[in-house]
Amino acid sequence: MEWERAKTYILIFFIVLNIGLGFLIFMENGRYTVGTEQERQIRTVLNDSNISMYTQLMRRFPPMRPLNVTGFYYDTDALVAILFDNPQAVERYDEFGRQSFRYGNSHMTISNGFIFYENPDGFRQGRGFAVDDEITHAHASFLTDDFIRSYFDDFVQDSHFEVAGGIRIIYRQVYRGQLVHSNFIEFLVTPIGIEHIEMQFGQILGHAEPPLMIFAPNEALLTFVQRVSHMAEEAPMTIVHMDLVYFQEYISDQPSVYHAVPFYRIFTRCSDDRPYLINAFTNVIID
Repeated sequence: MEWERAKTYILIFFIVLNIGLGFLIFMENGRYTVGTEQERQIRTVLNDSNISMYTQLMRRFPPMRPLNVTGFYYDTDALVAILFDNPQAVERYDEFGRQSFRYGNSHMTISNGFIFYENPDGFRQGRGFAVDDEITHAHASFLTDDFIRSYFDDFVQDSHFEVAGGIRIIYRQVYRGQLVHSNFIEFLVTPIGIEHIEMQFGQILGHAEPPLMIFAPNEALLTFVQRVSHMAEEAPMTIVHMDLVYFQEYISDQPSVYHAVPFYRIFTRCSDDRPYLINAFTNVIID
């Protein structure tokens, strides 16, 4: 009889405990959520500043941890094997602090952590793919997606835009569902195929500790308004997308470990793939 009563008390205790934990979780979630009134206020500020926002406002902004990322240091043998038709015949030489690699008409340079590859004949995957003078985004993506799947399968297509003679497509690395903006591969695709590839990335080592509070999305938008208000006075501006990514602001080709931190990206209709970047830890916009 006493044991039955004790089991009842234990059950009641766990029910009350779960209710209390659920309430605390609810309160914590509400602490890092943009409310309806806050959204109305920021949209009013945007409209008064001649800025439209044709996208959903981000609501959640829980604390985030920086990422530990190495400096930009590459396995050149692996890159040569990927980018050149005959890796064993590639000429290698250093010039003015740059590493250079050449085979036939294809050429790659690595300088200050930046990789640049060009081949006027087109990269071998999809060489001669297009037969007319124009190429669509679907055609270009067919080639670049194949490249990414083959060699950098943790990168995803982030943006694209038309340029004279072709289409530029940018891929960025994904780590645990979050884009790392500073780790990128950019292609120029023309009717010949992939003519240019630009890359820059460090090795992601994992999250740093501990989580840190970030500024709310509406606060980041206020910073954005302060920066662009003079331009919006000249001509209306339209925000078409806003998201949160990791970005390594201080770039180095030294084999050290650096922090990539959360940044808000704000894309406008006239900015193509070049978003405004706002540090979510400091609410400071960078140029």
